[in-house]
Amino acid sequence: MRIAANLSLLFTELPLAERILAARTAGFDGVEIQFPYELPAIRLKELLERAGVPLVLINLPAGDLLQGGPGLAAVPERQEAFDIALQEALTYALMARPASVNVLPGRLAEGVERELALATLERNLWKTADAFDMLGIRVLCEAINPLDMPGFLINTAEDLRALLERVEHPNCLAQLDFYHMARQQLDLPGCIAQLGDRIGHVQFADCPGRGAPGTGCVDFAAALHALQASGYQGWLSAEYKPGEQGSGANLGWLAEWRDR
Repeated sequence: MRIAANLSLLFTELPLAERILAARTAGFDGVEIQFPYELPAIRLKELLERAGVPLVLINLPAGDLLQGGPGLAAVPERQEAFDIALQEALTYALMARPASVNVLPGRLAEGVERELALATLERNLWKTADAFDMLGIRVLCEAINPLDMPGFLINTAEDLRALLERVEHPNCLAQLDFYHMARQQLDLPGCIAQLGDRIGHVQFADCPGRGAPGTGCVDFAAALHALQASGYQGWLSAEYKPGEQGSGANLGWLAEWRDR
């Protein structure tokens, strides 16, 4: 079991450049960063090599998504901006060498029909998957719950499976986040079964609260058993809010998961 720390939520009491070594010291096997572009790629590569950990995942730049906008990937009028974001991520990945790159679908833009948004997202995912395939880097797409992010285009495992079937590219896989499924009160083993061998990456946090495992009600034992039964052998990435005690606290789950 390989467990990574998401450095956009964990160890944020430190500058980004110091979080990699902190994660390694805490016992994580790898790191992921949602949007690492504030660090030059060569600097990130040096920090990863110094800490001796791999970069598991980065996101494609997503425009105004985190500020409440629709993002880039499913907005027809933002095709040029998406293409620029894709080129930026390709250039960055050539140096930083993440295992996977995630394309966030974004929100349904005002005035855009859902089918047109899905068709735009489909084309952009295919284009991205094809471009990164030449670098040996997987492309992912994820579902996000509409309670935390209203208007998000892809919400459930069923939505995500349907999207992947539209894209039909072998280098385009699902990023499954346990928290976003649990937030919608969806059955995690059922979600895993729906996606099956299309799961390329897994993230997790407990629910409610999006805290560390053990702070909520998610049945992680059942979810991990279902993952094992599905044949999944990829990364598990901790993407949770550590709370006021900081990221070094509440790490008892990490040893327990390894024992399991």
